[in-house]
Amino acid sequence: MKRLDLFLWLLLWMVLDQASAQDTLKMMQYNLMYYTNNSGVSDCNAVTNSLDSKDENLRTIFHYVKPDVFCVCELGSNNTYADRLLNNVINTNGVSGYAHGPLTNYSGGTIANMIFYDTHKLSLYKHYYVTTSYRDINGYKMYYNSTGLAQGDTVFITFWIMHLKAGSSDANAQSRHLQTQKLMNKLVSLGSPGNNVVSGDFNVYSASEPAYQELVDYSNSLYRFYDPIDRPGNWNNNAAFADIHTQSTHSTNYDNECFSSGGLDDRFDIILVSPYVFYGSDRVHVLPETYHALGQDGHHYNNSINSPQNQAIPQNVANALFNQSDHLPVITEFLIDAQVGVTQYHRDFMLKVANPVRDNLTVFMQNEEPDQYRFEIYSIDGRLLDVFEESLDADAHTLNHAFSYPKGIYLLKVSNSKGQNQVVKLVR
Repeated sequence: MKRLDLFLWLLLWMVLDQASAQDTLKMMQYNLMYYTNNSGVSDCNAVTNSLDSKDENLRTIFHYVKPDVFCVCELGSNNTYADRLLNNVINTNGVSGYAHGPLTNYSGGTIANMIFYDTHKLSLYKHYYVTTSYRDINGYKMYYNSTGLAQGDTVFITFWIMHLKAGSSDANAQSRHLQTQKLMNKLVSLGSPGNNVVSGDFNVYSASEPAYQELVDYSNSLYRFYDPIDRPGNWNNNAAFADIHTQSTHSTNYDNECFSSGGLDDRFDIILVSPYVFYGSDRVHVLPETYHALGQDGHHYNNSINSPQNQAIPQNVANALFNQSDHLPVITEFLIDAQVGVTQYHRDFMLKVANPVRDNLTVFMQNEEPDQYRFEIYSIDGRLLDVFEESLDADAHTLNHAFSYPKGIYLLKVSNSKGQNQVVKLVR
């Protein structure tokens, strides 16, 4: 067999082997609207926002969606409320095995963020927090419980949850920007771009807001975020975006309730993903076609979510959304490569590339022994485009190499002196 044919056959085998081990994760992000007995808001009390009633509505919503990852805002800022939601809502109706992450409240206030996750699929690896002037931003680094976990084969993904400052004034917008700046500073300080997802109640009114732009147009492209549905614009009170609005579920405010009114006319609740997740370059790939606001059928602009009758979900779910919160939950799914193929891991060296590739190819190497490495860049049709070699000590290395090719898909093959090799996909 010719050398190039063998290479392409091995690549095809690798792709087929990984495809047989794929799984999906469904994520739901939801502002619960003061899941606490201590909201600090006079109109939002045990009568107008009963936890017993919220539990009932949340059970309907959660068990209808069945998310593997449930990220929330406006949870009471101590573990009493996290435990209550876990035991009264999630691990019910025959469901078990969900857990929640650590809760922090270093920024102060009565509400916090939290992640709930299915322990059959995910385990918590590490927790991060970022303090701001209003609320903590929380990061939960999870690993997938793959069949190869005992051999160290797994996939990592970090979920960042934030609730930015509310309000339409310039000062409020500036506060939101400072919060997202703090998040990006934290990501860069960790020094390892990869599978990151940020979600929450952004409280932004348009894609041009500095807080949103800080995330999607960050100066270092390895850390910036992508909007899976790519719908930039002025979202506030704009019928052109009626199908993606998430707030408010109430057109009017009844009996001095704590619900915001005005009907669905804002896109406050958002999920963004890192370039690694957007392009699927590190074994986690967002599925943009699954992204949606629950119950958003595009026919409730400036109306309540349950009137007129909802065309996207059963009416009992629409009623639960109406009674539970003034926000809609946002949902998306991710494709997971459940185990590492033999072409992705070898005892002597591990390899990772930064996708998408810009003007430079960045390669992260970890090798256990000093060795000589050969790097070959191929076009997707198998043409050899470039070759370079590096002598590397036993250590972790970051290598940069000029990459001047047009947009498209490429392949990088890395070989050592023992004949071991790895093939990874490059996205320009």
